[in-house]
Amino acid sequence: MTPDNLSTTFAALADPTRRAILARLSSGEASVTELAAPFDLSLPAISKHLKVLQRAGLITQGRKAQWRPCRLEVGPLKDVTEWLEHYRRFYEESFDRLDDYLREIQREEKQNDENRTEEEQHDHDE
Repeated sequence: MTPDNLSTTFAALADPTRRAILARLSSGEASVTELAAPFDLSLPAISKHLKVLQRAGLITQGRKAQWRPCRLEVGPLKDVTEWLEHYRRFYEESFDRLDDYLREIQREEKQNDENRTEEEQHDHDE
């Protein structure tokens, strides 16, 4: 996926209404009227959202007689997932290093506490 396509996909995903439309389409195809039902938006406003999703390649609109069902297209989402995968590996490695560091600090604190306890015990015995 080219950076421009990636930018187009992210721009389309930036809007919560469009994300909700995609979530609905993940259950199967739907008409524009069905997609508009949960929103307090006009059909022309929903159509504008659908055009943004279509330009990003996230949905297609078919034709079955009078009905024009919209359906989810997974290609751009797959491309985004692949692009993000690099960063997932990075933050997982960062979290692993952080876990190691925290374990080391806890081990040192435990050792310091044990040393203090031994010193206090030794001072008390004298």
